[in-house]
Amino acid sequence: MEFNEKLQELRKSRSLTQEELAEALFVSRTAISKWEQGRGYPSLDSLKEISRFFSVSIDDLICSEEIISAAADEKKECMDKYISLICNTLDIFLVLLLFLPVFGNGTDSPASVSLYAITGISTWIKIAFSALIGVGVLNGICGVIISHFEKPVWNRHRLVTGMGLSVACAAVFILTRQPYAGIICLAILVVKGLLIGKGKSLL
Repeated sequence: MEFNEKLQELRKSRSLTQEELAEALFVSRTAISKWEQGRGYPSLDSLKEISRFFSVSIDDLICSEEIISAAADEKKECMDKYISLICNTLDIFLVLLLFLPVFGNGTDSPASVSLYAITGISTWIKIAFSALIGVGVLNGICGVIISHFEKPVWNRHRLVTGMGLSVACAAVFILTRQPYAGIICLAILVVKGLLIGKGKSLL
């Protein structure tokens, strides 16, 4: 019998709903549903909690092959969270572009100024810069919030959105002849790309 079938059987033997079991194990109902459908395995800590709650050994719950698979799932989940945290933080750091003197002031002055101090460019371009930075920061904040939920699909979508916004920021700043801001956004994009690529290669 597979782990998912054993878990269902143990839960039903206690006449528990998925929600009640989730509360007893301090996990979400979604996690219980996923495990019972065979779409993944609990972490090693959760396995210990299940073993303790039902008074069965871990060996009775899960076979050695499934333990290896569970460990691989846990490693992947930890790696995804680590990569997501760094990418979210990099997106939030875009807020510094609002205050750092990295923007050229056109012909008015050869010195670099902060975004709010620019006088030598169109107001619409200034608004576009602010909007791009604002959306990037908001995306990072949303990513931090999403990371607290067990929604890997949402997290993947947010990472893709973050990459797209980094590309857009770098392209807009370079095309409008703002090399310092463009280089910062390009560096963020490269770091995020390397992290995501490394994460995939390790799994």
